Amino acid sequence: MASLFAGKVLIVNNRDRDEVETERELCSALENRVMLLYFGAAECPRCRSFVPRLKDFFVRLTDEFYVERASQLCLVYVSRDATAQQEEAFLKSMPKRWLSLPFGDEFKRELELRFVVSEVPRVVVLKPNGDVIVGNAVDEITSMGPACFQNWQEAAELVDRNFRLAEDFDECARRSITDPLRRLKYKLGKGEESRSEEQREGGDESS
Repeated sequence: MASLFAGKVLIVNNRDRDEVETERELCSALENRVMLLYFGAAECPRCRSFVPRLKDFFVRLTDEFYVERASQLCLVYVSRDATAQQEEAFLKSMPKRWLSLPFGDEFKRELELRFVVSEVPRVVVLKPNGDVIVGNAVDEITSMGPACFQNWQEAAELVDRNFRLAEDFDECARRSITDPLRRLKYKLGKGEESRSEEQREGGDESS
């Protein structure tokens, strides 16, 4: 699945809007999961009617309040929002584990052409290898709710292994952004300690 977004940037819908862009980060976010591509727009009346069901569907499968461990599921919001402000306002009310493409990313148009998206809302369900399980799952999600995920999971032939809890990905994303800063701070700190020690040794020798 990561190959579909190879070379692309995905944004985590958390407070810091962390970017997921390295191959390792993309694999961590997407591998061995059923992926939902949600094509929608905040100002679309049909989308506004559908999105509460989609949000509830996603939360009930990934939030530890409802499940012991998060389902192998990820969602990428492919917006048709007219402005970045509309997109940002919409995402603020959505689960923090949603992913999205940067506003204005031309790859959104490529995805629309690839999956023949002519109107929204549209939810394309994909296997980990990128094959389509359901071309438009809006009706399934609306009528069945989380129950339809089991059918997709079986069709995707996911590897049943020790899953990371959903919050682990959030932590992984945060580490990927902040680790370089931590390493830089550590190096600077070590350098200052070494200089201080050299100065003390120099002072002892002169005395």
